[in-house]
Amino acid sequence: MNSQPKIDPGSADVAPFGGPGPVGGLKRWLSGAGLLFWLCVVAPTGLAALYFGILASDVYISESRFVVRSPKKPAVSGVGMLLETAGFSNGSDEMRAAQGYISSRDALRALDADGLARRAWGNNGIFILNRFDPFGFDGSFEELFLYYEDKVAVDFDSETGIATMMVRAFTPQDAQVMNRRLLDRAEALVNQLNDRSRGDLVRYAEREVMEAQGRARTAALALASFRNRAGVIDPERQATVQLQMISKLQDELIGARMQLLQLSAAASENPQIPLLKVRINGLQRAMEEQMGAVAGSSGSLSATAAQYQRLQVEREFADRQLSAALATLQDARNEARRQRAYVERVALPSRPDDSMEPLRIRGILSTLIAGLVAWGVLSMLLAGVREHKD
Repeated sequence: MNSQPKIDPGSADVAPFGGPGPVGGLKRWLSGAGLLFWLCVVAPTGLAALYFGILASDVYISESRFVVRSPKKPAVSGVGMLLETAGFSNGSDEMRAAQGYISSRDALRALDADGLARRAWGNNGIFILNRFDPFGFDGSFEELFLYYEDKVAVDFDSETGIATMMVRAFTPQDAQVMNRRLLDRAEALVNQLNDRSRGDLVRYAEREVMEAQGRARTAALALASFRNRAGVIDPERQATVQLQMISKLQDELIGARMQLLQLSAAASENPQIPLLKVRINGLQRAMEEQMGAVAGSSGSLSATAAQYQRLQVEREFADRQLSAALATLQDARNEARRQRAYVERVALPSRPDDSMEPLRIRGILSTLIAGLVAWGVLSMLLAGVREHKD
């Protein structure tokens, strides 16, 4: 009777599962790797596979693109060009304002005015680690804003002038609706800035016109009061008329004197001689009165001409200021009729047909690679410590 050879269970040539093979070798390798390999590689990779493969909720991204257009601005002056080259130019203020608004708390308040944000990001159908306020402990607005910053992003390309807004949600409908609402609010903000800018421009021009009208009215009243007080309309013109009268009186005086000399020489007893003398005296007094009215006294035309000219210059200057202010007001109104900036939608908010996040395969592989690197580094450190002890 032949006896069969006994098999040693501890023999290295026999696999634990009935014979030699790759399964037995893998088990021996894993058991020899120790606890460190399980902690650094196996456990994290298994959890990553569970999370990315089964538990993580799909994330849908709605994308829209827009640009803020404004009329072509006039060429700047030399100083403006210098400041622009030095980096002080603000060529896209409205775009920056729209970008800042979308990233602000006011945009979140408008988005969640009817509870849309909380419903889209905090419903029970979302995996507990992905949803907003998963345990119901802190559903404050500030926590919602921190969550909002991770789900909404706006990137601005300074070369093309196009802004790209991406909104992440857990359903395609929610992502598209929230993107559209934020885009509408950004457009409303740009329109509000336009209205305020146009209103400020017209109000400033109207205030300048009112001030110029007040100065022109004051100057006209001051000139009219001076004319009434001094009893003159235009000293220069009145002085010209009186000088003409003086010239005529002087001509008559010279003629009367010549006639008196002729009569005195021809007939000294002529009865017209006393009349001529009276006429000559009258002409001399008239000339003196007219000369006194033109110059020589405090009430003369020459004394009032200086003050009159000052008041006249003030009135002319006020009238020119009023004309310039009226022209500026008309330009401001024409400018206000034109829309200074507006949002043009390059790409409407999209409705995604597939989830873009999470990147499941990449997440699992990244976890595996990071675990292997950590395991290798720690293994080397532990081996060095053991060698140092030995």
